Amino acid sequence: MPDLHSPQEIREALASIIEGRIVKRSKHDLIYEGKEISGVFIEELQKQGYLPSVVGSITVEPGERVPAFYIDGQTAYFGWVFWEQFTGWKLRKLWGSVIKNELGDWSIQIPEKRPTQIYANEQLRIEMDIDHPPEL
Repeated sequence: MPDLHSPQEIREALASIIEGRIVKRSKHDLIYEGKEISGVFIEELQKQGYLPSVVGSITVEPGERVPAFYIDGQTAYFGWVFWEQFTGWKLRKLWGSVIKNELGDWSIQIPEKRPTQIYANEQLRIEMDIDHPPEL
């Protein structure tokens, strides 16, 4: 994180992470100068329309994806809620991190039935190629 001097600069840096335009959305430590800032990050998420939810409650159709953050302690992970297609008739809904494991799969996966809280913005839903979800 860059050298920040005011609470407003911290908020602007966090907003840049959420927007993903200047800073790549990936894995982000929510500590600044030894102080946890996850609460500030959540406030910024909500300002930008990312609301607390669970994967099973996110409205997304096969062939679409919704951006979402998963916060684990003092770390935020960016990923997408989408439908993964195994065959023409077998699908599963999940949140998958943009961080991949050594096999090229999502390093963190949250299935539809798990009650893990994420922050998703359904207004930013976009289309995707359901046949190639690893290219997210």
